[in-house]
Amino acid sequence: MSASAPTVVLVHGAFADAASWSGVIEELQREGVAVVAPPNPLRGLASDSAYIASVAAQIDGPVVLVGHSYGGALITVAGTTDNVVGLVYVAAYVLEEGESLGELQGRFPDSPLVSSLKQCTYPTAEGGTATEVTIQEEAFPSVFAADVPAEVTKILAAAQRPLALGAFGEKAAAAAWKTKPSWALVAGADRAIDPDVERFGAERAAATVVEIEGASHAVAVSQPKEVARIILDAVRATA
Repeated sequence: MSASAPTVVLVHGAFADAASWSGVIEELQREGVAVVAPPNPLRGLASDSAYIASVAAQIDGPVVLVGHSYGGALITVAGTTDNVVGLVYVAAYVLEEGESLGELQGRFPDSPLVSSLKQCTYPTAEGGTATEVTIQEEAFPSVFAADVPAEVTKILAAAQRPLALGAFGEKAAAAAWKTKPSWALVAGADRAIDPDVERFGAERAAATVVEIEGASHAVAVSQPKEVARIILDAVRATA
């Protein structure tokens, strides 16, 4: 890629970490694309999107933001950063300005994820406690990663990172897709986010859409080449 080509910033979602992008990173680096995969704090829509925006703003040159799952909500807000030139949603939530995850999800029937969440508490900086959620380990394979080998899924389930429950009620402060071009990959067999939720958001954002039939929510793990392909489309279109 040329020196003017965008840097790709990969934003993981809930119940995962930046290592979930490993296969995608390998594919992008093979094509000469500069990649950063920062840790997503998973503590709240406003604070997490501010963190991702700060990561993007400190990169020299244009940036394509890529968000998986809850990470899609973050790039929707963080994408208003001046040097962000494109957005890629991977099995992700695509919010409207002023809309919360709960409101978007509420337009559609609950996915199996909802009944598979486990709640725990964590201490807050103010000295109180708040609630966070993970996926029950026995439900993780079918809900999150049905097309991933069982031995890999066990590791993913053990290493999942929790999302603050309060994130579901926070409203998006902006919708960057209104001013930035966007692409979306729909995972056709997603049981964490209903594929119709992904389709609805992508259509509303006038995104260029690719759908992978049979793909689980963990499509970046199971089909990294396909995920990298749509990211490369965005990189080339915005270079």
